[in-house]
Amino acid sequence: MNITTRDVPPRSVWTLEQAGVHPLLARLYAARGVTGMDELDEALGKLLPPSSLKGAQEAAVLLADAFVQNKKLCIVADYDCDGATACAVALRGLRLLGAQHVAYLVPDRVVDGYGLTAPIAQRVFDSGADVLITVDNGIASLDGVAHAKALGLQVLVTDHHLPATNRKTGAVELPNADVIVNPNQPGCSFESKSMAGVGVMFYVLLALRSELRSRGVFDASNQPKLDTLLPLVALGTVADVVKLDANNRRLVAQGLKRVRAGAMPAGLAALFTAAGRKAQVATTFDFGFALGPRINAAGRLADMTLGIECLQTDDAGRADELAKALDGINRERRVIEGDMREQAMDIVESLFDEGDEPPSAICVFDPDFHEGVVGIVASRIKDKLHRPSFVFAASQAPGKEHELKGSGRSIPGFHLRDALDLVAKRYPGVLLRFGGHAMAAGCTIHEDGLDAFEQGLMEVAEEWLDAATLTRRLETDGALDPKYLRVDLVDTLHKEVWGQGFAPPTFSEEVEVVSQRLVGEKHLQLKLKHQGQPVDGIWFGHTEQLPSRVKLAFRLDAEEWNGVRRVKFLVEGAEG
Repeated sequence: MNITTRDVPPRSVWTLEQAGVHPLLARLYAARGVTGMDELDEALGKLLPPSSLKGAQEAAVLLADAFVQNKKLCIVADYDCDGATACAVALRGLRLLGAQHVAYLVPDRVVDGYGLTAPIAQRVFDSGADVLITVDNGIASLDGVAHAKALGLQVLVTDHHLPATNRKTGAVELPNADVIVNPNQPGCSFESKSMAGVGVMFYVLLALRSELRSRGVFDASNQPKLDTLLPLVALGTVADVVKLDANNRRLVAQGLKRVRAGAMPAGLAALFTAAGRKAQVATTFDFGFALGPRINAAGRLADMTLGIECLQTDDAGRADELAKALDGINRERRVIEGDMREQAMDIVESLFDEGDEPPSAICVFDPDFHEGVVGIVASRIKDKLHRPSFVFAASQAPGKEHELKGSGRSIPGFHLRDALDLVAKRYPGVLLRFGGHAMAAGCTIHEDGLDAFEQGLMEVAEEWLDAATLTRRLETDGALDPKYLRVDLVDTLHKEVWGQGFAPPTFSEEVEVVSQRLVGEKHLQLKLKHQGQPVDGIWFGHTEQLPSRVKLAFRLDAEEWNGVRRVKFLVEGAEG
C-alpha cells in the first residue's frame, strides 16, 4: 500500500480560518477543494433551484394536472435504499401536496430484475393507474416505457443513472416518456450531476409545490413543509454512495440536523433503535453503515416493500415492528455474506500462487452463491485485493435458470461499465444485459458464457491497468498535531458531512507500536505512541502483526471506559 497526503492549498486555508473556521477543519476542507465559506453554507436557500433541473417544471405541470383530473398515480421504485427512500419521499410528498390516489410497486430482484420492464408496466396498468412515475430507475427502460405508453399510461421518469446508448452508433437513447427528470440526461444544465434518485424526486416535489402556488392552491403561508422529507433524502443520498458535492452536502446536512432534533419519520427513529445507534448524535456513518444496510437487506433477501413500509408509516408501533424485521433480515444477510465471502476467497486464492500478484481482474462463481449478495462480496474482494472484481450467482428467476447474474466493483482507473461495453463488442452475445457506473456495474450472462466473459474482462484489465493503478493508494490528510487528540474535536469532526467525494478525515504518520494482540480472532488491537503520547488503536479485519515502528493511516474515534471518554485510532492501512 502507498499512503499519500492530499495537497492543502494554503490560500484556501487562510480564507477559511479568517472566516472563523477551526484551523483543523479549515485544513480538511481546503484539501477537499473548498475555497470559501459560501460552499459551506448549509442553508436551504442555498440549494440549487428546481428551475435549473431539466424536466422538473414539465413534471410539475403533469402532476398538477393529474391532481385536478383525479388521476391515479403509481410509483415504480428500485429495490435499494435510494429507491426505497425515493419511493417514500414520493408517497409522502405527493400526499402532502394533495394527491388523492397514490400507490407504489417495487420489482422483485429475483423475479423481475432491475427497472421498469414491460411486465411491470402491465402490472401498473392492471392496477388501475393512470400515471406511472419511476423513482431511481427508468432512464434506460426503453421497452418498459414503450409498453406503458402503448397501454395509454402517462409516464414520468425520475432517475439519476446514465441513459442507455446504442450499441452500434454510441448515440444516447432516451425512453419515450411524457417527461424525464434526470440531471444526467442530454441538455440538462443542473450543476449537481451526482444527485441521488431520492434527491431528484425531492426536486420534482419542490417544483410541483411551486406550480401549485402559481395556480393558487397554496400560498407561502399555508403551503406544505417539504423539509420534513429531508431526513429520508439524506439517508438515500448517503446510502447510494453518490458524490457529496456542495448541493448534496446541503441536503444531507439539513436531513441530519432534523434527525438530531428528533424530527424524522417513525421508521427512521425505529431503525436507529434497531441498529443500536443514537439519533441525537447521528452521523453520515450511521446512514451509510447502520440504517442503509438494513433497508438494502430487504431488497437483497426479501421484499423491499418492507423497507418502504417502514419509511412511510407514521405508526410508531408498526415502525418498530418493521425495523426489527429489517434488522433480522440484515443479520441473515451478514451470515450469508460471510459464508459466501469465505467461499469466494478460497476460489480467488486458487487463481494464483501465494506470494504472487493477483490477476488483473477477478471473476468468481459458485452454484451455491445467493444473487442478492453478490455485489457486497465483490466489494469485499475488491477491497482485499485491489482488483476489479465480479461475483456471479445462478439466476433464481423462473425460466432464467440457465442465466448467471453478476455484480462487479472496481478500482480507480478502471471504468467498469465501459469495460463491460468493450467485452460486449469483442464477444458478441456473451452479455445478455449490462449496466452501471465507473465503480459498480452488473450484468447477466448465459451459464455457458462464463469463461468467455472472464477472458474478455481479463483482456480489458490487462490493457487498461498498469503497475501504478494496481497499487493500492490511500489518500490521507497527513500528520495530526498532538494538540488535536481531544474528544471534543473528535465529536466536532463526526458532526460534519463526510462521504463519497468528500472523504472522512484520515491522518497518517509513523507511530511506535507498544503492544498488539488479536481480539475476536480477526481484529488487531493496538497500544501506540503517537508523537510520544499513548493512544489505543484497532485495525478491524486485520490479523498480521505490525513492526515496532510503522507508518499508519488512521481515522479518529472516541471510546468510553469507566465513564471516561478517550481518543482512539481506527487504523485504515499501513505502508509497505
